[in-house]
Amino acid sequence: MSARILDGNALSADVRAQLAVDVAAIKARGVTPCLAVILVGDNPASAVYVRNKVAGCEKAGMRSLKFDYPADAAPKAVLDKIAELNADPSVHGILVQLPLPPQFDEKTILEAIAVGKDVDGFHAENVGRLSQGQRAFFPCTPHGVMKLLAAGDVEVCGADAVVIGRSNIVGKPMAMLLTQAGATVTVCHSQTRDLAAHTRRADILIVAIGRPLFITGEMVKPGAAVIDVGMNRIPAGQPDAGKLCGDVDFASAREVAGAITPVPGGVGPMTITMLLANTLESAQRVANTQGA
Repeated sequence: MSARILDGNALSADVRAQLAVDVAAIKARGVTPCLAVILVGDNPASAVYVRNKVAGCEKAGMRSLKFDYPADAAPKAVLDKIAELNADPSVHGILVQLPLPPQFDEKTILEAIAVGKDVDGFHAENVGRLSQGQRAFFPCTPHGVMKLLAAGDVEVCGADAVVIGRSNIVGKPMAMLLTQAGATVTVCHSQTRDLAAHTRRADILIVAIGRPLFITGEMVKPGAAVIDVGMNRIPAGQPDAGKLCGDVDFASAREVAGAITPVPGGVGPMTITMLLANTLESAQRVANTQGA
C-alpha cells in the first residue's frame, strides 16, 4: 500500500487563509505587517525564492519591500540597509536571502538583523532561545515540518526521529523542535557510519542533505513518516534528468512509508507560509506594545 501524502500545498493554503484573516484584523488596528527582503547577486534559485516570498506577502495582504544588490556589492552597503530597516518601525521582518557572495560573512550579516525582526530565525539569540525552549522565531523550514507532522496526525511524542543533515538552517533547529515535542532524536550527517541502520529504525525520518534521490525505500522503516526537505534536479544521464526531485527516492519510499511528503508540493510551500506567520507575529507584538 502506498503511503499517505503529506500535502504541503493544501496545508499551506489553509494556513494562509487564516493568516489573511489575521492580517486584516491587525490592519484594522492601524498596523500593516511588512517584510523587507534583501537579495544580493543574480543566483536564479534565490531570485525565484524571493519572488515567491514577495508574492506570498501580497496575497496575504501584507506589505513587502525588496532591495536588490549586485553580486560585487560591498558588505557595508547591505549592513547600512539592515541598520536602516532595523530603525524603521513600519518594517516588522527583515530577510537576507542566502547564500551570499563570497565577500560576505553570513554570520555578520545575520547577526546585524534586530532580533525582533529576525523572521528567518537565524539570529544567535533566537537560536539560543529555541534551544532553551523559550519564545522565539522558529526557523521557517523546521517550523513548517512540525506543522506538516501535526496536520498529518503523525505522533511525535515518544517517536524515534532521525534527522539527516546538521545545517544551522534545517538540521540543528529541526532536532531541537523534535526534542521539545518529546521525540528521541538522532542527527546523522556525511560522516555517520552505517547510515541505513539509523534510518531503518526511524519512526520519523527527516532528510535535508541536498543529494538527489539518496534515501531509497530499502532504507525506510515500514510505516514511517518520511519528510523530504531536499530540492534538487535529477542528474544528467538518469531517467527524467533535469526534473525536480528531493533527497528521497519518492517512488520506492512511498511503497514502504506510512506517510511521505512529495517534492515539489511538500515542505517547500510551508517554508514561505511560516515566514509569513513569523512576520505577522512580529507585527502583532508591535501592535500590542503600542496598544493599537
